[in-house]
Amino acid sequence: MTLSEIRNLIQDDIQAVDQLILERLASDVVLINQIGHYIINSGGKRLRPLLVLLSARACGYQGTDHRLMAAVIEFIHTSTLLHDDVVDESDTRRGNKTANEVWGNAASVLVGDFLYSRSFEMMVEPQNIRIMQVMSEATNVIAEGEVLQLLNCHDADTTEERYMEVIHRKTAKLFEAATVMGPILANKPELEEALIAYGCHLGAAFQLIDDVLDYTADESELGKNIGDDLAEGKPTLPLIFSLKNGTDEDKSTIRRAIETEGSALLNEVCHIIKHSGAINYTKEIAQNEANLAKQALTPLADSTLKEALCALADLAVTRSH
Repeated sequence: MTLSEIRNLIQDDIQAVDQLILERLASDVVLINQIGHYIINSGGKRLRPLLVLLSARACGYQGTDHRLMAAVIEFIHTSTLLHDDVVDESDTRRGNKTANEVWGNAASVLVGDFLYSRSFEMMVEPQNIRIMQVMSEATNVIAEGEVLQLLNCHDADTTEERYMEVIHRKTAKLFEAATVMGPILANKPELEEALIAYGCHLGAAFQLIDDVLDYTADESELGKNIGDDLAEGKPTLPLIFSLKNGTDEDKSTIRRAIETEGSALLNEVCHIIKHSGAINYTKEIAQNEANLAKQALTPLADSTLKEALCALADLAVTRSH
């Protein structure tokens, strides 16, 4: 099942979410409208809101609050992107200039704050305390993940365990929040644990492949600069593996790249990574996470929508951007 085929299953929901996003972005402050529309319309996959919609329908939900929560999830994700690009001093995302490159850091941070606060304003509307519990915890854990990643930057002694903790907090947690919306809205608490596990493993697989693509993808297809993680001193799994298993010369090069020299050593580091087995190792870990995601769906009743959730796990590890 392709991504287009998956989207076609819930096309009405997707269109409703797109309209809802535009409506809820509206502000009397012109700059908020400009930056909000710029990043929302910049060609993202909208994977996280898609997960909310699929999870809800797969759990048998018949209402419309899943559309609202899909928009909430997208707003939270977008706000983290605005903040991330400032922290990382990024100038390109999805093939376009970042908002901070166009409008400056201050405006990007403040509009990110607006999207965060707007998302909390929206998530109150279903008047469901369980939703509030999940979302408030998720945003807090994501913030902790961002700080942990900051602490790991330029630290060549970062372990695989520390790296995995960061991606589970920073990336997988919002996937979890998206997928558990289904059983919450459908009032099926017996399915919450399964959908949380699915989202957790799917998010980890997605991030692991992101980290592979940072060294292997076509730059025009990826939509950002190759080697951005290295330039920012982020010790992702391909680097951690190569640092552990490479020659002494390889280890010295990677350590220097992580600690101080960054993208100046990009060509050498890419060569080391590609010949160390790091790419295959990282892909294997990602595939294992995708398999665990699919296994987690066992308690869910068989349906085309369940098949779509399984297909998303496969697509997470086979994608090229």
